[in-house]
Formats: sequence, structure tokens, C-alpha cells
Amino acid sequence: MTELTELFAAVAVLAGLITSISVWAPRQLWIKATAIGAAALFLPTAYAGLSRLLSMPKPVQLEWWLAKADEATVLASSFRENEAIYVWLQLAGVPEPRAYALPWSRDLAEQLQTAQREAAENQSQVQMRLPFEQSLEDREPKFYAMPQPALPPKDLDQTAPTMYRRQAKNS
Repeated sequence: MTELTELFAAVAVLAGLITSISVWAPRQLWIKATAIGAAALFLPTAYAGLSRLLSMPKPVQLEWWLAKADEATVLASSFRENEAIYVWLQLAGVPEPRAYALPWSRDLAEQLQTAQREAAENQSQVQMRLPFEQSLEDREPKFYAMPQPALPPKDLDQTAPTMYRRQAKNS
């Protein structure tokens, strides 16, 4: 089950509860029929609205479930000056990446661009510190490039067969 399915199931149960209260209340038949019709129209509208929200970046202020995340990997970004900084983040423990909208900040946009340049030079990734923190402290940059990955060790495997040089034959 995805989050959309779980959320829609909760909405459907609540709509059913409200509708059943309306139907069982001592009211006229046309009011009861209107309540059933409203519930029947509400459910597809709610599903369509919830599914549309899946493709839209979530404002970071609305992230409650993962608000304690220490770091996230920035997979992609887009800037809309004076509006928002859009980032595609991979969070630890979450299998799929998620889209978020950060409030526009020139300093934050410059940090992200600098980190992206450094990451491209190092052939590494861009990381984001405390992606959902609302603090205004600027002690350390929010975006940074990971250091260049270390090369694999060049240890000689002692179990591998050793190649010998052929000796020339004396004629």
C-alpha cells in the first residue's frame, strides 16, 4: 500500500462515517439522498486531488514525518528566482526520492550552485544538512559537495598465482 492509498482509505472511512450519521439521523428523505450523493461525488474528487499532489513539490515546512532527517542527497535542483528552490532529495531510509520546494534565498541558491560545481569536479554528490530545519542560523553551509571518493586499495592479493618471466634459451 502506498501513502496515497492509505490516505484515501482514511478519507473514505471518514466520508462513510459522516454519510452514515446523515442517513441515520431523523431527517427528510431528500436530505439523506443528498448526503449519499455528496459522499459519492466527494470520494473521486478527493482521490483526484490527492493524486495530483503527488507530482507537486512539497514545501519543506510541511514535512512532518521525516522532519528529524540529518542529511539528504540532492539528486537534482531547479531555481525560480524570488519564488522557490526546487530540490529532488534522496533521504536515508526512504526508498524513493522526493521533491521539495525551499523558500527562495539568494544565499541558499548560491550555496547549492557552488556545491554542485564542486561535486562535478570531484565526481561526487551534493549533500544537504538538516533539510527540514526552520533555523535561520548560518554557521555552516546547508549544501556541500561530498569529497572525492577514495580509490580502491592496491594491495597485492597473496593467493593469486604469480606470473614468472620466461628465461631466454642459450643457443
